[in-house]
Amino acid sequence: MSAVEQQQAEPSPSSNSSNSFEVVEADAANKYEAVVPHWFYCKVIDSRERWFPFSRQDSEKLEEAHNSRKDDEQLIVPTEGGRYDVHLKKRLCCAMYWEEEVSEVRRCTWFYKGDKDNKYIPYSESFSEELEETYMIAITLDEWKKKLESPTREIIILHNPKLMVHYHPVTTSDDWGSTPTEQGRPRTVKRGVENISVDIPCVNDFRNVSLSMLQAHFKKAQEQQQIGRVEFLPVNWHSPLHSTGVDVDLERITLPSINRLRHFINDTILDVFFYNSPTYCQTIVDTVASEMNRLYRLFLQRNPDFKGGVSIAGHSLGSLILFDLLTNQKDSSEDEDGNKEGSQMGAYEQGDVGGVKETLKKLELSEYCSVFEKERLDTQALALCTEKDLKDMGIPLGPRMKILHYVRTKEEKQHARQQAHVPAGNDYEGEDAPKPESGSSPQLGSSRSMNDGGKRQYLDVGLGQVSANYPQLIYKPEIFFAFGSPIGMFLTVRGVKRIDPNYSLPTCKGFFNIFHPFDPVAYRIEPMIVPDLEFEPMLLPHHKGRKRMHLELKEGLTRMGMDLKNNLLGSLRIAWQSFTRSPLLAVEAAATENEAETSLEKQTDMKPEEPAATLKEDAAPINVGMLNGGHRIDYVLQEKPIESFNEYLFALQGHLCYWESEDTVLLILKEIYQTQGVTLDQPLQ
Repeated sequence: MSAVEQQQAEPSPSSNSSNSFEVVEADAANKYEAVVPHWFYCKVIDSRERWFPFSRQDSEKLEEAHNSRKDDEQLIVPTEGGRYDVHLKKRLCCAMYWEEEVSEVRRCTWFYKGDKDNKYIPYSESFSEELEETYMIAITLDEWKKKLESPTREIIILHNPKLMVHYHPVTTSDDWGSTPTEQGRPRTVKRGVENISVDIPCVNDFRNVSLSMLQAHFKKAQEQQQIGRVEFLPVNWHSPLHSTGVDVDLERITLPSINRLRHFINDTILDVFFYNSPTYCQTIVDTVASEMNRLYRLFLQRNPDFKGGVSIAGHSLGSLILFDLLTNQKDSSEDEDGNKEGSQMGAYEQGDVGGVKETLKKLELSEYCSVFEKERLDTQALALCTEKDLKDMGIPLGPRMKILHYVRTKEEKQHARQQAHVPAGNDYEGEDAPKPESGSSPQLGSSRSMNDGGKRQYLDVGLGQVSANYPQLIYKPEIFFAFGSPIGMFLTVRGVKRIDPNYSLPTCKGFFNIFHPFDPVAYRIEPMIVPDLEFEPMLLPHHKGRKRMHLELKEGLTRMGMDLKNNLLGSLRIAWQSFTRSPLLAVEAAATENEAETSLEKQTDMKPEEPAATLKEDAAPINVGMLNGGHRIDYVLQEKPIESFNEYLFALQGHLCYWESEDTVLLILKEIYQTQGVTLDQPLQ
């Protein structure tokens, strides 16, 4: 108990009853309440430290762990859905699924306003405790004008509970040396997170939007505990690829004008060149597949009770990489020898490392068997390992090179054996295989005559692709979402004229091609499946229902204009007819007028305005093949009202809008939950 509390609890014996009553009154008026801490983490943005609050749920978890297990040196608290771990004793936050700078973590109670961006900055924990103790004494005794000096020699003055200020150190020299003074512009000091203007988030953009859509459209399923949330994990392949120094060389030759657009083009075009290079293409597909498999393993490790499915999404060139990767997956239920095999994930779960032991023994590396057993790596998983994976497992450089050389040599031999049975430039195989007709166009997913008892085989769809050994994923994605995707353009440039309606991705039965109408990089897929039929893509419903108001207004005005035009033409036609022929009986004239109106109605029905045709096409079933299980593939977002004024101005934004689009997120949630038999609370119109 502090001296102040003792003084209040035990009044001086010399105090009379009147004074004692005054002490009690003052105590009631100036009752001290401890400040409620909130946990923050620090990020360096543009060479400046910025402090961000954890969500309330994560902050409460951290506070509970801090209060209950203070002496635990190894205490780790998962935050943000398990994507980050906080080492509580070290006050550090580490990303678990990707590489990121470690962030400082702080238990915050007192803040001061920054001098540049007006953002509140937390004081250190030790100085905050000193401020809190001074505040407690001041409010208890009602004695203010308290002055403190921070470790950086800054001056903080507590004038009253509502007015507390912070001064930068301005030193003055005299005969006794320099001393700090409270000069310059004061900055506001606040106690407790509830007194500062800061948005305490749930999660970051895409996850935040998904949670809000979950609350708005799947509330009933949530309350009945039919569904859990959807976790989004980024697959980072861009950074490793751009660490080669080519970016620096490209920057030297880039013109200084329209800076943002040029940087966007550099990133996009450079990645396209990378992907079409034999050297970098193999690096890209290896990096993407390895990272996808690593994230899946790590997620299962951190969530052992997970029973849900996995879907994947790719943006721009990333969607093309995923498409090529998925078209080259092998359905494990039917291998090339006709032998039934377990799924990749089944082999992983069984943890059969007998083949790995034999391999290590053959390479005279048996001392590392325990490492592979610990990681539960079988021969299939070993084939997916990159040098980084082996390095992370603690395998030295020499053994790493021997293992990777052995795996690659084995893959090349298998590939050579496969090529021996497939004539070059022929989409068919087998002794009795028919030859393609002269002048026929290449197709994606063409059926082939097989001399193997009628078993289904997948076509090598790599027409025009750079030669690469495509790694296998250890799971089967349920749905593939492509955002702003150039897949259609690349397939066309590669020489694919048509996608066979019966073709589907070997291990993924769902495929959605989502694009903004002004996205300059996006292309459609459905016209490649049904080339003889013209129809519009599916209009993605607004997340609040109906179309955006400006689109409805635009369609209404278009329809009104067509009606006025048709009525005016009809009236002019009737008037002209009345001038160019002889007078008839009134009854006959009336009949002619009725016939003209009937003819006009028929003509209007035969040539309706464009929006009506679109509605009819949407209502009529259109067979777009099996690439998305018989369902529509192309979905177009509704542009915002401001974007309608100039589509060129918003083209760049149109390519980058998907990660913040409520409509896109809602479609993803709807399709994912539909695989579990869960639908929207209210269907969107």
